[in-house]
Amino acid sequence: MAPALLAVTITAGCANLPYYFQSVRGQLDIWSRQQDIQTVMADPATAPPLREKLEAVLSIREFASTELALPRNSSYRSYANLERPYAVWNVFAAPEFSIEPRQWCFIFAGCVNYRGYFNKSEAQTFADDAARQGYDVFLGGVPAYSMLGYFPDPVLNTFIRYPTAQLARLIFHELAHQVIYVSDDSVFNESFAVTVEQEGMRRWLDRYGREQDRATSALVAQRRTQFVELIETYRQRLATLYQSSLRRTEMRDRKAVLFAQLDDDYAKLKESWGGFAGFDRWFEGKPNNALLASIAIYTKKVPAFQTLLAREGGDLERFYSAVKELARLSKADRSAALERLMPQTADAAH
Repeated sequence: MAPALLAVTITAGCANLPYYFQSVRGQLDIWSRQQDIQTVMADPATAPPLREKLEAVLSIREFASTELALPRNSSYRSYANLERPYAVWNVFAAPEFSIEPRQWCFIFAGCVNYRGYFNKSEAQTFADDAARQGYDVFLGGVPAYSMLGYFPDPVLNTFIRYPTAQLARLIFHELAHQVIYVSDDSVFNESFAVTVEQEGMRRWLDRYGREQDRATSALVAQRRTQFVELIETYRQRLATLYQSSLRRTEMRDRKAVLFAQLDDDYAKLKESWGGFAGFDRWFEGKPNNALLASIAIYTKKVPAFQTLLAREGGDLERFYSAVKELARLSKADRSAALERLMPQTADAAH
């Protein structure tokens, strides 16, 4: 396995070699830590809470295949403790006067709107370099990622302690990437996966959720919607500003005012939640274009995919087939088709 990955790395071009080598090292480290879930559960040394969560994962995994038509394979049947809070750290970058994120192109993943690192300090070094070049930069930890079906995805310590409904949501999202993945369209990929995770969790809660689980999930969803609506509002305001003919100095000043207002409005929103701090990590640094872009990637086209799912009568297999047809289009045609599916009164923040 390792020699094959190294061979792929060497074909990638000398300029990217250090980046690919860190990717190979990080992935090999995860594989070296993997254990079959059944083995971990049978180990007397395994803490009861972990055993219970792993048992829940096996139930979620079966539900994903039987009820959501997601791949039945070896993903999420092993467990790895990475001894760190996140699986990877993603760096997003956007120009000073643009809300469109920069793209990087890689083997397997194709062109994506972020650059991932297994080591936070290496991610920070890259982010600092991009900032010196004049980019707005956002660095965020990620609990899980998909190998897109090339290799099985393990359960990680970075998310195993999530509430069961949220654990299901994450697994449904990552398995969706194994169904459909377009190598040059992060917004398409993530909006599709978010649609699957939302529909999957709704069905999971209908089947297994307790009243408390449903109430908690509804509250989480409400707060997420409010947060994303706030981000989308300012993303649109900044887009309008950047399309204006103002001088750079004046545009820079107005940009600073808008981000200060975003900071204030988030504080008010948080206060309305009784101090709930679940979204604070997005504001750990100074809000900027890259932050807005990183959130929009996951939400921008969700209403279009929801419309398509409804058009297919909620049948997920038919929905996947329809999405695969969209995936075969050129990026321009695909974007146009999704735009036609967007509800006329829908906000991309939904």
